[in-house]
Amino acid sequence: MAIVLRFVDKKGLIKERFFDLVRVKETSAATLKKEVCAVLAAHKLFVENIRGQGYDGASNMRGEWNGLQALFLADCPYAYYVHCFVHRLQLALVAASKELNTGRGVNQIGTLKRAGDTRWGSHLQSIQSVLNMFDASISVLEHIMVDKSCNSHQRGDADVALNLMISYEFVFISHLMREILGITNILCQALQRKSQDIVNAVKLVSATKSLL
Repeated sequence: MAIVLRFVDKKGLIKERFFDLVRVKETSAATLKKEVCAVLAAHKLFVENIRGQGYDGASNMRGEWNGLQALFLADCPYAYYVHCFVHRLQLALVAASKELNTGRGVNQIGTLKRAGDTRWGSHLQSIQSVLNMFDASISVLEHIMVDKSCNSHQRGDADVALNLMISYEFVFISHLMREILGITNILCQALQRKSQDIVNAVKLVSATKSLL
């Protein structure tokens, strides 16, 4: 489990830093909370001072009653939960590409490169194709929404995907992630090779950090 802290420093500036990587035996909300609290306590950080928490959309994380966010809210009412914006972008990309790939006729003018649900290496090409085909994608989704030959489930999915794609957050984060993933892509590909050149990998990490 990766733990990242977002905080305000003494100058009032918002900072975000990778904090720790914890090995967990299983991923129930109770276990994750126990491990997070142990890490915070080791650094003399207190749960009651939390002013926000963000995770992906898995039920063990965002569950209203038994999810990790609910357990922390029970201890600190100010720890408001926000669904990770990058994960929302990921879900929107997957949903939009699925709709366009299942279309017919005019919908087959082009298709989006589908991103893997969890594999980040596939996301750069997917985001690039979304931005290149943005206008066409919107037109196709609008067509699916009113196409009587599509079932209600398909029209509903198209409606959800359209609302996500035309939101400010989606457009802004798409451009931001294209820049970030474009910088990290070389490092990502290098780390996936079966035979690793550790010295070169360390240099790539340093170069990537500088570019970011």
